[in-house]
Amino acid sequence: MSNYVIDNEWVSLSRLNEIITSGENVLLGEKAVTAINKCRAYLDEKVKRHDQLIYGINTGFGSLCNTAISADDLEDLQRNLVVSHACGTGDEVPSHIVKRMLLLKAIGLSHGHSGAQLETIERLLFFYNNDILPVVYRQGSLGASGDLAPLAHLSLPLIGEGEVYFNGNRVSSAEMLRQSNLTALTLRSKEGLALLNGTQFMSAYGSYAVTKSLQLWKNANLIAALSLEAYDGRLNPFQANVNEIRKQSGQIEAAKHMRENLEGSEMIIRPKEHVQDPYSFRCIPQVHGASYDAIHYCVDILEKEINAVTDNPTVFPDEDDVVSAGNFHGQPLALAMDFLSIALAELGSISERRVYKLISGTRDLPAFLVAEPGLNSGFMIPQYTAASIVSQNKQLCMPASVDSIDSSNGQEDHVSMGANAATKLYRILENCFVIQGIELLNATQAMDFRTLKSSPKIEQLREEYRNHVPFVREDRYLQPLIAASTAFVKNLNK
Repeated sequence: MSNYVIDNEWVSLSRLNEIITSGENVLLGEKAVTAINKCRAYLDEKVKRHDQLIYGINTGFGSLCNTAISADDLEDLQRNLVVSHACGTGDEVPSHIVKRMLLLKAIGLSHGHSGAQLETIERLLFFYNNDILPVVYRQGSLGASGDLAPLAHLSLPLIGEGEVYFNGNRVSSAEMLRQSNLTALTLRSKEGLALLNGTQFMSAYGSYAVTKSLQLWKNANLIAALSLEAYDGRLNPFQANVNEIRKQSGQIEAAKHMRENLEGSEMIIRPKEHVQDPYSFRCIPQVHGASYDAIHYCVDILEKEINAVTDNPTVFPDEDDVVSAGNFHGQPLALAMDFLSIALAELGSISERRVYKLISGTRDLPAFLVAEPGLNSGFMIPQYTAASIVSQNKQLCMPASVDSIDSSNGQEDHVSMGANAATKLYRILENCFVIQGIELLNATQAMDFRTLKSSPKIEQLREEYRNHVPFVREDRYLQPLIAASTAFVKNLNK
């Protein structure tokens, strides 16, 4: 197995996804090690030769920033910070997001502006490479002074506290260290703050979501093409000329995808009795295209964030400067993830509308796609399910970023709520895959009532799908079919 070397080079979102999905081990490179050691040595020397207060290094935290801490207590200060901030509640963060958090925290600390010691970053990577995953909880971050509570839980195992998933079991961190022949780390000045300040909870969720959003978008066009065929829709709304004069790049791209998906279809070129289609079909380029543009805006924001230094204070050894500022504030991520939530919810919304049309008993399709009507209800209720999920997505799209609340005795008086934006986005993303599964279930059922063939690409999709989900001739237990359909779409265009 190859290794990925962190060496202060730009990491694209696509490369990050490759590292995580391939199972590559991650190591620190020479440039990164040099930068880390240089920053740590500078910080140790600065503490020795200066008496002034430096936030988070020889002071308390938050509104206690003016409280001096003696040199003898600096290590205890950092440990106390980690354990006192581990106040997460709610559901556990999914293991694949925790693993992403470990990697992003190591990358963030490797730039040589955080003051973390080499051993700490190497321990984070040891956890990552060996699937030692701290137990982290979803609720507790305001997304402003870093993702304090979630990152505290992520950091607890470094000092032998908290719990982890290790060799398939949930065990105490102390037990994990014992079995791994490791000792708990002693955090040096500023290290606790370096670990807890930062946006790695938000950016782990966000980087995952934008990557999966690109898959979801490709799925949307492919499944919509099948729905269009099943509904006996028209091709001309997807012509290059009509979409190019709108000038919107996402719309142009969506129309291109639709033309490619339908190339070679018998069904699409047959004479149509109707002059135009409903908006959920006719306006696919405009709606899917707008989501495409939003997704790519968010790709840019998240890619910058995973390559950034987001803890506080920031250390500049070459300039002999330690700056207490606000790089931990999650506003860029909060806005982007709220935007992405809306973009994905709209893909789900228009998908459900196509389902509604497919079961409406028009265009020579049987009502509710029932093969043997009367005794059977057919696909009446999957549309209810999709509509329920679409409605929940709308509720989840209330922007978290417009909210704020005063904390830390007024020192932290404007927060991003980016962590809430992140966890809401994750739910919307998962919901959209279910909606797509329901659309594909209906579109494939409807297309089976047609005699003409679609394009080679669509016919291949139908054939593969029918290996997982059968044609429904009479009423049966549909939940397993929806689950199988959702699993199928999650593996499309990966």
